[in-house]
Amino acid sequence: MNADSLEERLSQIPPSERILLLPHCLRPSQSCPGKYNKQGLQCSKDCTEDCAIGHLRRMALHLGYKGVCIAPGGRLAVNYVKETHPEAIVAIACQKELEEGVHGVQQLSDSGRPAPVIAIVPLAKDGCVDTEVDEERAMEVIGLGCSLEPVKSGGR
Repeated sequence: MNADSLEERLSQIPPSERILLLPHCLRPSQSCPGKYNKQGLQCSKDCTEDCAIGHLRRMALHLGYKGVCIAPGGRLAVNYVKETHPEAIVAIACQKELEEGVHGVQQLSDSGRPAPVIAIVPLAKDGCVDTEVDEERAMEVIGLGCSLEPVKSGGR
């Protein structure tokens, strides 16, 4: 399926049925105050770090996304998908993690649940530490079909 048709399908799914998967390597490694737990990297509510993770996470939650997972690897991200049962996923990662993650999500759908729509935004610079993403493009994909009005959400 090509990116245009995936994005069209994503735009039809309400944000309350979407999750955002982010790689922890987008964090500024020398100054990030986030803490890790079994759900991945957790941003503090009062974080003032100017970083891609914060920008993208806040936008998704502002739009009413079901949740955001900042994962140190594909396995944790797949577990988050398994827990949240989204209809759609916006995934930002390096090619290796994207391939593993898509494969893992497809295996989940083999258990009888329909596979979620997966919209992918690859990293612009990878390398496992201090990576980069085209934030403008990522925000465009996150916002497909969404109203810019704030929505109350309990997402993490």
